[in-house]
Amino acid sequence: MQKKITSPLDDKTIEELKAGDQVLISGVIYVGRDTAHKRITEALERGEEPPFDIRGQTIYYMGPSPAKPGEVIGAAGPTTSGRMDSYSPRLIAAGLKVMIGKGIRSAEVKEAIVKHKGAYLAAIGGAGALIARSIKKADVVAYEELGAEAVRRLEVEDFPATVVNDARGGDLYEEGMAKYRKKAGETKGDEI
Repeated sequence: MQKKITSPLDDKTIEELKAGDQVLISGVIYVGRDTAHKRITEALERGEEPPFDIRGQTIYYMGPSPAKPGEVIGAAGPTTSGRMDSYSPRLIAAGLKVMIGKGIRSAEVKEAIVKHKGAYLAAIGGAGALIARSIKKADVVAYEELGAEAVRRLEVEDFPATVVNDARGGDLYEEGMAKYRKKAGETKGDEI
């Protein structure tokens, strides 16, 4: 069963999410990658406001391809989340609630997610054209000179993702690996 959630998110919604949940996100999400994260973090460290109100927001790690005529955006698949790990704890502390990407997160990011009640979600790698269908509007809101790495504001409807890290410390990837190790151990035991 898929849970429908709306971004920006509040603590109550975040607390209801569990590692392994399938979600469909509607509302507003932002797009930002390495360079944008670096600039936002530096602005926060200087005591400046980020280019958008980060509190309660969702950031999607994505570099869009150019839109074809008549389309809102080109392929919109996720990029590797680990590239943002050095910046994410600071953004989470500033109020960021959800991050969407692909791949595992560092221990520091997972700790910040628990401490500040957030979540990390995975989008399906290789499904950029499919994901693009859920994007109804896309506008550059900051750092336009960065091209594909500019910060974008997306309006989405039923954007598909899976909760990987939840606010209670649940970790879908670790749980999956533990189950695999257990099954592999059981198989080896059966062979002896």
